Amino acid sequence: MVIHAPRPQSGNQPILGESTEKSSDFKQRHIGPNADDMQQMLDVLGMSSVDALINQTVPQSIRLSRALNLPEALSEYAAVAKLKDIALKNQIFRSFIGTGYYDTITPAVIQRNILENPGWYTAYTPYQPEIAQGRLEALLNFQTMIIDLTGLEIANASLLDEATAVAEAMTMSYGICKNKANAFFVSQDCHPQTIDVLQTRARPLGIKIIIGNHQSFDFSESIFGAVLQYPASDGTVYDYRAFIEKAHAVGALVTVAADPLSLTLLTPPGEFGADIAVGSTQRFGIPLGYGGPHAAYFATKEEYKRQVPGRIVGVSKDVQGKPALRLTLQTREQHIRREKATSNICTAQVLLAVMASMYAVYHGPAGLKKIAENIHTLTVTLAAGLKHLGYKISSESFFDTIRVELVTRNLKEILADCEAQKINLRIFDETAVGISLDETTTVEDVHNLLEIFALGNEFTLPTSTSNLPLKRKSAYLTHPIFNSYHSETELLRYLHKLETKDLSLTTSMIPLGSCTMKLNATSEMIPVSWAEFAKIHPFAPQSQTQGYQILFQQLEEWLGEITGFAGISLQPNAGSQGEYAGLLVIRQYHESRGEAHRNVCLIPTSAHGTNPASAVMCGMKVVAVACDRQGNIDVDDLKAKAEKHSHELAALMVTYPSTHGVFEEAIQEICAVVHTHGGQVYMDGANMNAQVGLCRPGDIGADVCHLNLHKTFCIPHGGGGPGMGPIGVAKHLVPFLPSNPVVTIGGEQSIGAVSAAPWGSASILVISWMYIAMMGAAGLTDATKVAILNANYIAKRLEAYYPILYQGKNGYVAHECILDLRSLKKSASIEIDDIAKRLMDYGFHAPTVSWPVAGTIMVEPTESESKQELDRFCEAMISIRHEVAEIEAGKADLQDNVLKNAPHTTESLIIGEWNHPYSREQAAYPAPWTREHKFWPAVGRIDAAFGDRNFVCSCLPIDAYS
Repeated sequence: MVIHAPRPQSGNQPILGESTEKSSDFKQRHIGPNADDMQQMLDVLGMSSVDALINQTVPQSIRLSRALNLPEALSEYAAVAKLKDIALKNQIFRSFIGTGYYDTITPAVIQRNILENPGWYTAYTPYQPEIAQGRLEALLNFQTMIIDLTGLEIANASLLDEATAVAEAMTMSYGICKNKANAFFVSQDCHPQTIDVLQTRARPLGIKIIIGNHQSFDFSESIFGAVLQYPASDGTVYDYRAFIEKAHAVGALVTVAADPLSLTLLTPPGEFGADIAVGSTQRFGIPLGYGGPHAAYFATKEEYKRQVPGRIVGVSKDVQGKPALRLTLQTREQHIRREKATSNICTAQVLLAVMASMYAVYHGPAGLKKIAENIHTLTVTLAAGLKHLGYKISSESFFDTIRVELVTRNLKEILADCEAQKINLRIFDETAVGISLDETTTVEDVHNLLEIFALGNEFTLPTSTSNLPLKRKSAYLTHPIFNSYHSETELLRYLHKLETKDLSLTTSMIPLGSCTMKLNATSEMIPVSWAEFAKIHPFAPQSQTQGYQILFQQLEEWLGEITGFAGISLQPNAGSQGEYAGLLVIRQYHESRGEAHRNVCLIPTSAHGTNPASAVMCGMKVVAVACDRQGNIDVDDLKAKAEKHSHELAALMVTYPSTHGVFEEAIQEICAVVHTHGGQVYMDGANMNAQVGLCRPGDIGADVCHLNLHKTFCIPHGGGGPGMGPIGVAKHLVPFLPSNPVVTIGGEQSIGAVSAAPWGSASILVISWMYIAMMGAAGLTDATKVAILNANYIAKRLEAYYPILYQGKNGYVAHECILDLRSLKKSASIEIDDIAKRLMDYGFHAPTVSWPVAGTIMVEPTESESKQELDRFCEAMISIRHEVAEIEAGKADLQDNVLKNAPHTTESLIIGEWNHPYSREQAAYPAPWTREHKFWPAVGRIDAAFGDRNFVCSCLPIDAYS
């Protein structure tokens, strides 16, 4: 591992303590408070310097005694230029590889106004739906699109990638099926990455994977489910009806992994008996990006709505009876079901699902069909030409992909000509190649391919007619949404209308605890759209992706230095995937030592709900560890549980700083206890923003840590996704890191693939590369210090109004603080939701509500927010406390008050009579800044229960919105 040493420079900021590195211009732009602001904040805290505060907050026993060994910080201009040099080392070939990934044309209006628009990419998950109606509508469009194309009854609002979507279908089928079988049939015609991910997911659950030919499988062995590829990986379009009938006869559920574009021409899975349909919407205008991020889909029957993984957008109504959208049936989600979860999904790919849905809105049903027909016609022409040249096509039933048997032709000669023409084909073996056409393919491309396969012989471009089987007869995308916005003017206005309904970081701070909604700088985002990163197929030869390899190598080195770990895997493409991969590594480590019996995972009661869910998905038994009154892990209880389960102890999952927002003093002792009993320590990296540059998980005693790059390292949340959750591991765990069946990566004793693409959502790794490159060691450390300063400043300002639930031994919090609101229910009948909704009237998104303690809010300001913004938030919270006091004193009505009726929409203020005992002015303009710029919620408070009782997850008639 090569680490570039920083060069000592002058020009330090005394307010942040000593530094050996020159500050970059970017650091001053990333960190919100300036030197004067910080001094004022320190005065409020009674501190002489930021370092003095850090010394009181972070235990000295775990402090890093040196600066991080990272390259010198670059300016924004220099970082972009350096990354461009790296990007140019990637070669853009015309990709005919297919295998679930296709080049596509992203409409410029969608690229500029969604993908590159902070109004869309800086929003948070729509857990506060009144201020998220825009993306919720776009996601409802996505669900409707999937329901229509698949012919099934319900769909969710996206999953991570096709392979993990199939894995989710397998575990859902396992939970639903009543025939007590433990075997799952996988068609040999599925994509190789899908098969590998399924094998990884099945192993810890004791599920047997049967890979075989669906045409000859005799069902002599009982199965609970099966998955079929449609069209098959080699392009063949099979009629699966007979197989599905036989599967249903033995009580098994059948999943069909279907290409959605093909479904504009082919009979949809729901019409030939599939129970579940999954796939990727990547070719709906989402760049290849060397594997991601992309939006997978999941559709099934309504009877399974409470078992569906991920998020479902549902239609409900607000207090005025107006249709309103929200995430529905949330009690089935992974982080809520905890150890009862059957899913490894706690997130989505919202930004990409929005793009895919708008691609369908823009083109409409006729436009999508035209694209599909053009692709198919060109494929038919290519197949006819190859047969004319003497090649054998393995199937006459295909949509866009053909397998070409070379017979006596020389593969090396063909590949050499392909390389000369900058063309990539899929190589099955020495005797066969695959060719997949896509939206970008032209007649000239087909001509070039035939020239190559002609090996210098003369040929003519033949004419041929389609012989497409299983032709679709049913209509799709008939809703007006998909038939109204085909001009750029209309789509632009529609996109803008939706954007203005959503609160994002372009409006105000989003102070969510544990979610770290910090600056996603424009300079970090720009390279995502560069063709050198965006137009690369994930299975392109590594000789063509040297730029990406340099990016990965440097980012792995930097993250290794930041965390203190020997190895990094960039493959997990979500935080939950990182948790899962980290625990699988631990599991595999124990197995390699002949200790497969170690299956107990200790998890504190304060842990993220995803922690126990991930442990169960890894085949582990969850044992809860108590927390004391200060919110810290009860060390005595930990010791007792570790002793009791010493022989079976596999791991401890611990979040640091704790989920309660403090640096636990006993963390090293906690790690030592687990190691003494033969276990490994998994550290949840959700709160890494309080560690970078100050301490390192690897030094503290952790063996594995996942890193939320969409939190600490500036990949934006995208309205609920994408994210990245790479893991760092200690030296003894490096041999077990994830691999890929197509590209050689990972450890010698790898756990297998956890995501479809070798490096997960590779294209957004450029964001984190840019952030670290521009911040440097001193900048990253200063960011951590200011995050802690900002949190303590908020805690100090608000402690006279709301009790601070947990603090460290010296009375300070880490990077977030928990405000206790529980007494307000008794004193004023005010619920936590009342305060969350009233904050919308002040122009703020609520902090994290009722987690990790019910009746509290957890606030994380991050380092990127200015003192002025922090003060606005504090003033809003203080003003709300005064509003509560009015109720407590009997001056405001117990039920009809500004909090119970929040949020207030323009419609509720203007239309009809005003019968409330408070004024319109108090409702609408509770703070001075709301008069200067007002963010209006699109709907009033939503009736969540109504939406659950009246389940609707597709677009309503257009007049319902008028």
